[in-house]
Amino acid sequence: MPLAIDTAAAVDRLLRFLSIEGITGQEAAIGKEIVATLKEVGVPESTIRYDDANTRIPAPTQTGNIIVDLPGTLDAPRILFMTHMDTVPLCAGAKPKRAENRIVNENPKAALGGDDRTGCAAVVTLAAELIKQKLPHPPITLFFTVREESGLFGAKHVDPTVLGGAVMGFNIDGRSASEITIGAIGADRWEVEIHGRASHAGVHPERGISASVVASLAIADVFNSGWFGKVVKKGKEGTSNVGSIGDADGKSAGNATNVVTDYVLIRGESRSHDAKFVREITAAYKLAFEKAAKKVKDHKGKPAKVKFSSRLDYVPFRLPDGAPVIKRAMAAAKSIKLKPTTKVTNGGLDANWMVKHGIPTITFGAGQNEIHTVNEFVDLKEFEAGCRLALALATTG
Repeated sequence: MPLAIDTAAAVDRLLRFLSIEGITGQEAAIGKEIVATLKEVGVPESTIRYDDANTRIPAPTQTGNIIVDLPGTLDAPRILFMTHMDTVPLCAGAKPKRAENRIVNENPKAALGGDDRTGCAAVVTLAAELIKQKLPHPPITLFFTVREESGLFGAKHVDPTVLGGAVMGFNIDGRSASEITIGAIGADRWEVEIHGRASHAGVHPERGISASVVASLAIADVFNSGWFGKVVKKGKEGTSNVGSIGDADGKSAGNATNVVTDYVLIRGESRSHDAKFVREITAAYKLAFEKAAKKVKDHKGKPAKVKFSSRLDYVPFRLPDGAPVIKRAMAAAKSIKLKPTTKVTNGGLDANWMVKHGIPTITFGAGQNEIHTVNEFVDLKEFEAGCRLALALATTG
């Protein structure tokens, strides 16, 4: 069984990708680098293309997803390998450096970007080894997504028909190749606009309607009624969070301390492994803001107004234990002397949308550690394990 990879070349690709800035929504440069590297390892240019998912994403996005069709040498169903190209904004300015069995960041003010440049390097390495070693394999689709970090948008808005009819998928995104993620949480993202009325806070505060007070009352309400943070209601569990609070430009609400705040914009999220409970959590926030708006009035009895909106970020999933994709992943991991375990995560993954699109997909890691922090690093032994697992998955049934 072909298990060996050119580790030095794989690490070089990883360093190359880590050095390219590409925060979420700004993936053009890293996409160009991935395409160039694919061509360098022998992938025909004719098999590489961008889709138009960015035209459907409700946020500015430089480019679409990258899709690569590798013709199979075996008469077997098509499989999918995927990862995401974007990083969180904290990764801007990263300066990767190898330090023995790790890659670290020389910029102490930035995150490294191993999430998910480790996945990008592993997927490209898979293509490189299949071509270099002339290994037998089924038809394979390689899928590099955009805007994973800001809402799984690339995976959500891909047209599933362009993925070639893959019967199962393997998403590379995480720390350990031995941890096989077979399920993930679902989430809503919501925002509320609170419209009050400005007035001089020293001369005529009674003529104003404070949007800040509305926000405070609503947040206190969801907190006191158990809908904030960890949420447990009637045997159902989930989480919620209030994220940013500010004005439309993300700045602090209100222009001055002597002016009653006339507008506040708040964004938050609701999560649960129960899709219906996600909606219940979101509904509790909507009700709290509406109730608070009715309580805060000016001297004439006119209340504040709120505009609450929410969108489905991703749906929860849990693959059945006997799913062929899980069996293949466990067998492949054992074949390279790993000790695989399965887990369900409380984070969202591109796999959420692949399952929704009809492609059963598991997720495993390739060395990410301390992601989204300035302490981030890549464990190169785990990175190599992730690359070897991808190769084993591609070359065994």
